[in-house]
Amino acid sequence: MQLKPINEQVVVLVGASSGIGRETALKFAKRGAKVVVAARSQAGLDSLVREIKSFEGDAVAIAADVSDFKQVQAIANKAIDVYKRIDTWVHLAAVSLYATFEDTTPEEFKRVIDVNLMGQVHGAMAALPHLKREGRGALIHISSVEAKRGFPLQSAYAASKHGINGFVEALRVELMHEKAPISVTEIMPASINTPLFSKARTKIGVMPQGAPPIYEPSIVADAILYAAEHPTRDIVVGDAGKIIVTAQKIAPQLLDSFFAISGFEAQKTKEPKSEDAPDNLYQPISGYDTVSGEFRLRTQPSYSDWLDQNPQLKWGALAGLALGAIALFGMPKS
Repeated sequence: MQLKPINEQVVVLVGASSGIGRETALKFAKRGAKVVVAARSQAGLDSLVREIKSFEGDAVAIAADVSDFKQVQAIANKAIDVYKRIDTWVHLAAVSLYATFEDTTPEEFKRVIDVNLMGQVHGAMAALPHLKREGRGALIHISSVEAKRGFPLQSAYAASKHGINGFVEALRVELMHEKAPISVTEIMPASINTPLFSKARTKIGVMPQGAPPIYEPSIVADAILYAAEHPTRDIVVGDAGKIIVTAQKIAPQLLDSFFAISGFEAQKTKEPKSEDAPDNLYQPISGYDTVSGEFRLRTQPSYSDWLDQNPQLKWGALAGLALGAIALFGMPKS
């Protein structure tokens, strides 16, 4: 399966007004891609397009709520109207709710599912006919490490991300069966410093935060750009995310105990925030159309992601470690 170089692509980014989506749109545009950016925040999209055009990038915007399939279809139609095709569809739109399951209403739970899961489904449904007509392309779905391991206080969010994982796995196999040359990638970030936490609805009395360690959005954007050129099944972003996913496979009950002890306080800041504070669960809110959130001073680098995007060096490093071990401990006796 061959994907086009980024500078030859038309890329649709859904959920692009802030955070990972905004950073990714800027990186695609700087690499020469034509980008169609979508989100609910018209002001955020307008500022993003202005920023892209300031360095002579090529971008158009369309406001849309991904819970409405017709609005998602309109995103695809915009790309076709302006650029005549779609090469890569990146779906990032998400909302979050921090509350115990018992404090979550059915309406709130459904809204998280409608945006985070059904939005991704709508995106794939809108994009696939255009990708097939082009004869190749990439669907890139951004979920979370919570696609593999749910966190306390985030039952609705975890359910939505688990749903993405199941839907993407089934879709990928169906496309393989019909020999459709379309790459389907799921990208699962760990805690990322985006405005998501500031915009989230909270019922825990304080502003939430990503469970540390926290990483900058650029590392997820880099993974997305890599997947747009290199067919990749899935990518876990962030060293801590890889540890969590591995621990869930090996010792899920141990991880249960860990989260029961430390998982609640790890997601709380000391900044009071009432249940009535503005949030973006149902409507966009202003003031957060930025790439990074409020935790820049607490972020740290992730070393494994660079190796994931340089597989030859990764396997070379592993081979070097193996040879070093042999040299240190000696060849086994026959």
